[in-house]
This record gives sequence, structure tokens and C-alpha cells, in this order.
Amino acid sequence: MAQIFPKWSNQIPKLVLLALLIGGSAVVFVFWYWFSPWHLDIGYEPKQPVPFSHKLHAGQLGIDCRFCHAGVEISSVAGVPPTQTCMVCHAQIKKDSVNLSHVMESWNTDMPIVWRRVYHLPEYVYFDHSAHVHNGVGCISCHGRVDELVRVRQEMPLSMGWCLECHRNPAPHLRPLDKITDMAWRGDESWAKQAVERATKLHPPTVSCTGCHR
Repeated sequence: MAQIFPKWSNQIPKLVLLALLIGGSAVVFVFWYWFSPWHLDIGYEPKQPVPFSHKLHAGQLGIDCRFCHAGVEISSVAGVPPTQTCMVCHAQIKKDSVNLSHVMESWNTDMPIVWRRVYHLPEYVYFDHSAHVHNGVGCISCHGRVDELVRVRQEMPLSMGWCLECHRNPAPHLRPLDKITDMAWRGDESWAKQAVERATKLHPPTVSCTGCHR
């Protein structure tokens, strides 16, 4: 009796299995790599209601981060500055500038400026700014060179893996407490040794889930 299917058709199951294996691996890689926070979140740069330039204020003028983000040393949240903070300077400086129209409107109507959040953490994640600042983690570790940005954008992924990398080896991110907001500070070899010693006294959560998920 003649064969219905040619001899080469015996290879079809193997080829299908190979295609599924390669295709499945490709799909997993695409989601693992391109759908990660490194690609989806980094670079997020929302337009704000007021064209506030960190490059001007924090960079050229040298205004300390804590002047606007007053809660960073005492609270889990750094806080967005109220209109009153802006008016400390702008009640006298460039108060007629068109770029400050929303600030003046907020001041005159007593309605807060609705800033757009740049860094988003899931509700099930607990992050305490004050704990990090008081242990020597500088602003630059999570926010990058904000003093060089005209418009703030997300610089780090804030993923669980990224946080754990720092928790497991915090020494490279530590700095003297008086240099927390100094974006241009770079530690020397002597400080590197101190940082390693200081890191041995820290115990950031790496095993217990409740450290970050409360």
C-alpha cells in the first residue's frame, strides 16, 4: 500500500516542537527584557502645570533639595512644596513672569497647584525617605542628577530587584550625612573604606517581606 504522506513529513512534529520552543523563549525574553521597568518606566517625564526647572533652582542657584521637599528627613514622603514655599522667593523675584501665572493664581485663590507625580510606587510597597536619608543614602541614588534636569523624569526603575541590589550591597550608595543632597559629591578611596564599615552596621531588609510590604 502506498504511503499517504511523504517521508519528510515525519520531521513535522520535531519542527513544530522546535518552533514552539524558540517562539516561546522569544516571547518570554521580550516580556522579561522590554516589558521591565528599565524600559517601561525610566524616562517617564510628565508635563507639569508650572515649568519648574531643577537645573536652574537646584543646579545653578544651588537651592538645597530640602528647602522644597521638607519632609524628606522626617517623613516617609519627601513632599511636594506648597505654593507658600514658591512665594518665599517669588513674592519679589519675577512675580510678573508668565511662567509663574499658575503659581500666582494658586497664591491668590488659595487653591493648591496640582503637580503630576513622576515616581510611582505600588500601594503594597512601603518606602521611607527619612530612613534612607538618615542612613546616608543620597538623593542621587534614586533620582539621578536632578540638578541637571530642566524637567524631572524617572531615572531609576524602582523595581524590587533594583531595590534589593542596594539592600544587599548598600556601601556604594552611602555618603556623609552632610552630603546627602550634594549631587556633585564623589567619595574618595578613604570614604569607600568608611562606607564599607558603615554598611556592616546597617541591616536593610532582604529576607523579611514585611520590610517593604506592609
